[in-house]
Amino acid sequence: MLAAMEQREVVKRVIGILTEAREMQRLLEADLEREDLDAGAGAVTALLNETMPHIAIPDDFSVEEVVTVVGREVGGAVEQLVSAFTLAFTMLAQVHDSGQTDVSSADVLQDLALRVEGGGPDDDENPLL
Repeated sequence: MLAAMEQREVVKRVIGILTEAREMQRLLEADLEREDLDAGAGAVTALLNETMPHIAIPDDFSVEEVVTVVGREVGGAVEQLVSAFTLAFTMLAQVHDSGQTDVSSADVLQDLALRVEGGGPDDDENPLL
């Protein structure tokens, strides 16, 4: 089985996916006829491939045993992904709900990326990192 990605790396990848999605939205708004903007799915697929464990199931396992093994092995990876998206959403929602019109979503994601990269003092306050 592959080693689990560190939560910081997962958060950085989620930030990249969200940033790319925003850029694709901007490009589509500028030119609705574009057909070259389906690359975002590749980043999501790559993240899933890198975070999901590879599971070897013995041939003689019952359905219940397979469900137990898959649930145990995949559950941690899913929790890691959900935590990263939750962190990004929460930060974006806080800025939105506060009515700060001078701060863009790109600014919020960039701030989160800097916090994750720097391992700053907010780490103790944020169990998702």
